[in-house]
Amino acid sequence: MFETAEVGNRIEKADYVELSAQARSALLEAQTKLASSDTAIVVIVGGVEGAGKRETVNLLMEWLDARGVQVHTLMGETGEEHSHPPYWRFWRALPPKGKLAIMFGSWYSQPIVDYVFHTIDQVELDRQLRRITDFELMLANEGVVLVKFWMHMAKDALEKRLKRLSKDKATAWRVTDLTWKFVKKYDKFRRVSEACVRASHTGFAPWHIVEATDDRYRNVTVANTITQTIDAALKADAQRKANRKLAPDLAVPKPVNILRSLDLTVTLSAEQYAKELRSEQARVNVLTQSLFEAKRSMILVFEGPDAAGKGGTIRRLTEAMDARDYRVTSVAAPTDEERAHPYLWRFWRDLPAQGRVTIYDRSWYGRVLVERIEGFCAAEDWQRAYVEINAFEEQLTEAGVLVLKFWLAISAEEQFSRFKDREFTPYKQYKLTEEDWRNRAKWDAYEAAACDMVQYTGTEQSPWVLVEAVDKNWARIKVLKTVCNHLERALGKAAKKRVKALG
Repeated sequence: MFETAEVGNRIEKADYVELSAQARSALLEAQTKLASSDTAIVVIVGGVEGAGKRETVNLLMEWLDARGVQVHTLMGETGEEHSHPPYWRFWRALPPKGKLAIMFGSWYSQPIVDYVFHTIDQVELDRQLRRITDFELMLANEGVVLVKFWMHMAKDALEKRLKRLSKDKATAWRVTDLTWKFVKKYDKFRRVSEACVRASHTGFAPWHIVEATDDRYRNVTVANTITQTIDAALKADAQRKANRKLAPDLAVPKPVNILRSLDLTVTLSAEQYAKELRSEQARVNVLTQSLFEAKRSMILVFEGPDAAGKGGTIRRLTEAMDARDYRVTSVAAPTDEERAHPYLWRFWRDLPAQGRVTIYDRSWYGRVLVERIEGFCAAEDWQRAYVEINAFEEQLTEAGVLVLKFWLAISAEEQFSRFKDREFTPYKQYKLTEEDWRNRAKWDAYEAAACDMVQYTGTEQSPWVLVEAVDKNWARIKVLKTVCNHLERALGKAAKKRVKALG
């Protein structure tokens, strides 16, 4: 594959002035069109160490309008990035619609380096490549277009270039010990990189292998390729909008389903509730403080019908926690900034650091619940969301994040009773809106969607816990106990010892 980039393509100096001017003008014109579109562009600059990647990025920043482009150097993790899932920094670097981002280094860099230096084996490399392909497919479906460049140079040409740079005091700084360390493993890097490029070369995110021996040829080729990709992406976006159909999905629940199988008559007496609340909140306090030592974090997701008691249950949790260690996020309709990014972006950017807890009052499951039922997204969007959400949660748990998801279940009759209570209780009236009554009219559709959600996204690593919530006392204690038991299992003997010491 890389042999095609060793054929000696060149642009003579006399021709470069005109060709580069044309390329720059076309690139700026394409960027202007991009600014008013629903497409985002991510340029990945990868390739042989010393093949001119830095120079290429600098040139692009010189030619483009800097107001519509950002450069992200993703060559090594910072302390903050180390405490989050690996893809956290990539998600945070994604540009909004109408903008362009240049990634100097990417999600390909670390797997290739790790394999060359024997940190991972072939099985793990293949697994990471599958994750990359899934990630890029998701980006393509969300309107993010990737332009992937691999700068290639033959080994002898690379060594000659580096020696020339090293001899000149003005450029010697560009050749580091790490550069030579990588050059020594050139042959292995080439084999692994070629295999990775081949495995991740797809119709939705193809690679462009650029011969980098001649700087002038490299510059014009990269600029023209970006221009062509933007033009093609804008045409595809217009076609996608023309074919896109938004319609509510008012599914009918099965007569026998997992939610209807719950015993909603279970109760807990006030006396027993008061006793268990004190003991379980003490466990919550001790166990959540143990997260930092264990280098773990936790995400708690609360979903359920309106008036199911999510807010009250969350308050019973947070009453027992140090306010510095948790954050409650109430998820509403996305802002303009959030709509300008892929759907999961707003959740990726706010993940808890080690030792912290994030509690979601509604969550990313809105895509397969309210957005599905109200027709806020196309059918293909919510249908693929199950896979994307599972992939998201898989990465969380791999990084040591404990994920628990609660569905608080009540009956339609109980919801009506609570609505009426809110309607006639002055200090509760703010909780009841016209939207709540509209949602109630679609009770069956929400039940069907919730059953699908539990079926397709309940995993061993991030399970759904169904909570019988007609009796609020029962629901709150069940949630507290579930959180504590999950923490004890995950944090091990030291945490259990601390809980035992409570008496």
